Amino acid sequence: MSPRRLTDAELLEALRLARTENVGPITYRRLLARFGSPAAALAALPDLARRGGRARPLRPCSREAALQEVEALTRRGGRHVALGEPDYPQALAATSDPPPLLAVIGDPTLLDRRAIAIVGARNASANGRRLATDLARALTDNGLVVVSGLARGIDAAAHRGALANGTVAVMAGGVDVVYPPENEDLHRKIAEQGAVVSELPPGVEPQARHFPRRNRVVSGLALGVVVVEAALRSGSLITARFALEQGREVFAVPGSPLDPRCRGSNNLIKEGATLTESADDILAVLDGITRVAIAPEPSALAEDLPATSDDVLGAARAEVLSQLGTSPAHVDDIVRQTGVPAGLLRMVLLELELAGRLERHAGDRVALLPEGIGLG
Repeated sequence: MSPRRLTDAELLEALRLARTENVGPITYRRLLARFGSPAAALAALPDLARRGGRARPLRPCSREAALQEVEALTRRGGRHVALGEPDYPQALAATSDPPPLLAVIGDPTLLDRRAIAIVGARNASANGRRLATDLARALTDNGLVVVSGLARGIDAAAHRGALANGTVAVMAGGVDVVYPPENEDLHRKIAEQGAVVSELPPGVEPQARHFPRRNRVVSGLALGVVVVEAALRSGSLITARFALEQGREVFAVPGSPLDPRCRGSNNLIKEGATLTESADDILAVLDGITRVAIAPEPSALAEDLPATSDDVLGAARAEVLSQLGTSPAHVDDIVRQTGVPAGLLRMVLLELELAGRLERHAGDRVALLPEGIGLG
C-alpha cells in the first residue's frame, strides 16, 4: 500500500489507538494488520483484553482526549505525522518498532533526508563540544541532517553546529517541554529553523523511562550514529547499541584513556566502530548509502489466521502461558516448544499484552510481567 495522508478523522482514530493503555508500537502495527484500520482495532480492544485475562475492562483512549492532544499541538504550531503517511520518516519506519505517530514542530521534510546522529557526554569537555560542533557543521555542509537529543553537552553542541543547514531534536518528553531548561533558546531556534519531534503528547515531562525510547528514535532517524565522549555506562552507548540493532553505522571519536568520559567511546572502537577524527571519516563510510531498507507495510505483518473457535484459542493460550515466564523468550522458540502456529501465537501474545500481562523486549522476545503469572 502506497503512503497516503490520513484524513483528520482517521488521524484521530490512529491517535486514540496509539494512546490506549498497553498498546505499544509493535502491538499497534499488529492490530492494524489484524483489523485493517484503527477504528476496527479500537472496537476489538476490550474483547481482546478480556480474552487475555484482564479483570477490568480496557477502555480505549477517548475521542475527547485525542482531540485535546491535537489541539494542544496545533496551538504550538505543530502537527502529528502517522506511520504510513508520506511525511513519516522512511528510515524510522524501517525499524522493528517505529512510533505509531510523531508530534512534529518545524519542518517535517527534514525527517526524511539523509541524516546522521551525533550524541555524547552531558558533562563534555570543551574540546569535545568544539569537535561536535565542527563535525555537525561539516556534515550538514555536505547535505546531511544532524539528529540529536537536545541534552546539554555534546547534543547541544551538535545542534548548534547544524542549525544553519538542518537539525532535528528528538525530545524525551513532549515537543514543547524543554529539558534541560538551559536549552530553551536552542529549542526555540530548532523549532523555527529545523524540526523538534517526540512520540509523546505535548506537555509530558521527561522521565527516566522515556530516555531509552528517545534514543531509539534518534538512531532510527539516521544512517549512523557518531559518539563523541561517552562513559562506559551512558545513554550514548544505549543509542549506539540501538543503532547496531537497527543495522546502522556506528562511529566513535577516540579520546584519552585517562578521561572517564572517553572510555565508552574508546571501547566502541575496540568493538568495531569506525574511528572518527573528521567528517571525512564519516562521509567515506556513508558514501553510496542513500536509504535503509523499508519495513513491511502493516498488512504484510499479518500471519494467515483462519477462523478459530474459542476452544482452540483457549487451548493455545494455555499452552503458550505454560512456556512463558519473567525471563524473555524468543517468539520462534515459543512456536517450536508449543507447536502453536505462528499466526495463532501472535494473536495470543496480542491478547496478553492488551491485558497488561505481557512485556515485549528487543529482538522479538517476550516475557510475562510478574503480576501476569498465574492468571490464566
